[in-house]
Amino acid sequence: MEKEIKKEPVTAPEYPLTNRELSWLAFNYRVLQEAKDKSVPLLERIKFMAIFSSNLDEYFKVRVATLKRLIKLKKKTRQKLEEEPSETFDQVIQEVRRQQEEFGEVFRESILADLREQDIHLLTETELNPDQQQWIKAYFEDNLKDILLPIILDATDTHLFLKDQTVYLGIHMLEPAEKDLKPERFAMLEIPTKKLGSRFVKLPTVDGKRYVMFIDDVIRFCQPLLFPQYTKFYAHAVKVSRDAELDIEEEVSGNLMAKIRKSLKKRETGYPARLLYDPETPQVLLERMMVHTNMTEDELVEGSKYHNFRDFFQFPDFNLPNLKYQPQPTLIHHELEKEPSILAAMQKKDYMVHYPYQSFEYVLRLFNEAANDPKVTAMSATLYRVADKSAIAKALVKAAKNGKLVTVVVELKARFDEESNIYWAGKLQKAGANVIFGIQDLKVHSKLGLITRNENGKLVNYAYLSTGNYNEDTSKIYADHALFTSDARLTKDMEQVFEFFIDRQPNKKFEHLLVAPLNMRQSFVKLIDREIKNAQKGLPASMILKMNALQDERMIKKLYAASQAGVKIKLLVRGICCLVPAVKGISENIEVRSIVDRYLEHARVYIFHNNGDEKYYVASADWMTRNLNRRVEVAFPLYDQELVKEVRALIDFQLNDDTKARNVDNSYAATPASATIRSQYASYEYLRNLVPEGTEAACKH
Repeated sequence: MEKEIKKEPVTAPEYPLTNRELSWLAFNYRVLQEAKDKSVPLLERIKFMAIFSSNLDEYFKVRVATLKRLIKLKKKTRQKLEEEPSETFDQVIQEVRRQQEEFGEVFRESILADLREQDIHLLTETELNPDQQQWIKAYFEDNLKDILLPIILDATDTHLFLKDQTVYLGIHMLEPAEKDLKPERFAMLEIPTKKLGSRFVKLPTVDGKRYVMFIDDVIRFCQPLLFPQYTKFYAHAVKVSRDAELDIEEEVSGNLMAKIRKSLKKRETGYPARLLYDPETPQVLLERMMVHTNMTEDELVEGSKYHNFRDFFQFPDFNLPNLKYQPQPTLIHHELEKEPSILAAMQKKDYMVHYPYQSFEYVLRLFNEAANDPKVTAMSATLYRVADKSAIAKALVKAAKNGKLVTVVVELKARFDEESNIYWAGKLQKAGANVIFGIQDLKVHSKLGLITRNENGKLVNYAYLSTGNYNEDTSKIYADHALFTSDARLTKDMEQVFEFFIDRQPNKKFEHLLVAPLNMRQSFVKLIDREIKNAQKGLPASMILKMNALQDERMIKKLYAASQAGVKIKLLVRGICCLVPAVKGISENIEVRSIVDRYLEHARVYIFHNNGDEKYYVASADWMTRNLNRRVEVAFPLYDQELVKEVRALIDFQLNDDTKARNVDNSYAATPASATIRSQYASYEYLRNLVPEGTEAACKH
């Protein structure tokens, strides 16, 4: 295993690579394109604005913060890096500024205008009529005034700590009401979004016209009530994004729980990665805020009047369903739905459930049935990101209390979900489960479940393998595949995976599963090499590879070699793609497409032609160095031809999508507008049509 996780050799410069950071920004720009797309319902476009903003916040907390730390390294150390971090940082900031400018234009010139057409008016503090002014003043007195805690920024060196990802107003007060007051004063106050539960206030509807305001603007309008000693005010928003201190992913020895808890505390106090500010802020106010927060010009990033657009997830819908996506009722699984016992059904054949089109309820049924079944002797699962009120975790707690041997691998390093995972780890331990906190130097990212049942004195295994997390919340918006199987070929290998979690010994043998970092990279390389050899023999050779991210340089180089040998390669890559397609002599046989739509494409599927005897693998792993070398990932083969047919149909919809797919050639450019196939909608209809006529297709769970 040590050999597997050492630093990769640098790809030779003659092989083109797109910078990882710029490729991610290109993906996030694709999200912004959805906000611009007039064919997307208006309130959904607003959500895409929120997604874009939320993505960018995390990007600064993690990736940009890491770049800034790399820049601070000594010159000799920096020279060992593959790219000069300061150059990458400059390119990133330049592209972020360009996108932020376009983001502002989209909001002002498109979103706001379209809201007005729907008689939804987002008012500023200067646009209130007399009745609205009185209403807002009363709202301020009743709901806001007592929870606002302005901090005066006087001439002393008082240090003010700005919370991470929290919007503040910097206030400049002028023209005192009394002569003996200072001619000007400065203050800062936090926008109390969490206390109010929303960033927005709905005003009374008048003659069918709907009105809403930012809390920010309510405060701006009511400043005279908050600071009666002055008569003139300027108020401008600022927000800090702090270094998330996520190097802990690489440092996992010792008391892991304590390290994670310490890291979570650092998130609130980490070094600032950026200070986002309103470019209209007067210099005197900006300088005063910088002095009191110990910020420097290096942290300054121009924003707009409003920050934290992720708060637009809370934008009121005014009960206007026509401005949202038409409902897609969750579908039943045409076979599992009629089975009273999931375990009994799995004895007969394999099943796949495709989220979010089909119901996640079958997973909950499986785990609850196993927890209550007296013949079940053991249950094992990997928990990466679970819901706050996880029904899966509750079922595992119940199983432990029912006396079953429960082994749960809880990944404490699941970025931004550590607190929830720590909570459930404690609950499971208290119930008597054997809780394993990951593996040193590796992150457990696989999504596995193994159930052992005593059937007439013989132990029989049932397995659940998925591309998505045990999370009933994200299963409604993440597009994933999950396999329910009792195939002994797979369950035997699954036992080996869980043994690896327990004994940490890498000498495991897998006949069918591809497991990172033990055999996955080597297995994928062999599969690609087989296509190369077939192409060289003049045989048909092709691959269809779907993943969230393609960054690993060795795998990219291998794909370039396959292209040069004549292998036809079609890639579906939602996010980062460092491979450059369509380069003459290198990658002219490679096409790359990205799909961003109503649901988040999260499944990984790898299809190899294999001279007509196609090999299908469904996986938790992307082709990033971290997935192949520093994570425990599992790719599982599909042996049931009905399931192969299902997965291929869904993949073909995506390959032929001409509505929401984008070609990738260093940027995400729109495909032709002659929309005939929208893969996510085609997938829904395909799965609905699997339900026999006369049966209600929508799930009633």
